[in-house]
Amino acid sequence: MKLLNVLLTFGFVVAAAAPAMAQAGVTQKDTAKKTAVPADARPPKGMCRIWIDGVPAAQQPAATDCPTAVKNRPANGRVIFGDDYSDSSKSKTTEKSKLPPDVKGFTGVKPQTPLLPKRPPL
Repeated sequence: MKLLNVLLTFGFVVAAAAPAMAQAGVTQKDTAKKTAVPADARPPKGMCRIWIDGVPAAQQPAATDCPTAVKNRPANGRVIFGDDYSDSSKSKTTEKSKLPPDVKGFTGVKPQTPLLPKRPPL
């Protein structure tokens, strides 16, 4: 009976430790996601590109539309979206976004008066 208790306890400990050990490891897939895609290999705005890990930039598939890229992504690849890359080398303009002169913005607009009147005092 004592042996059975020891075996069951050991089995429970091993079963509980297995998921924790699976989460601790860093896989090659995790490190590959951190590799940067060269700026000249990024797809144009509105398009996507399948990026296969371990393949040189010159041998990567061409840019395509995003639904096709997501559908055809292999297990060792990822989809690079053309819209999600912000170029930090471009200078930021400090002035407000440039609107056409005939567009009215929200600056200088007075708040509307409430539609319902205030309750009279009791």
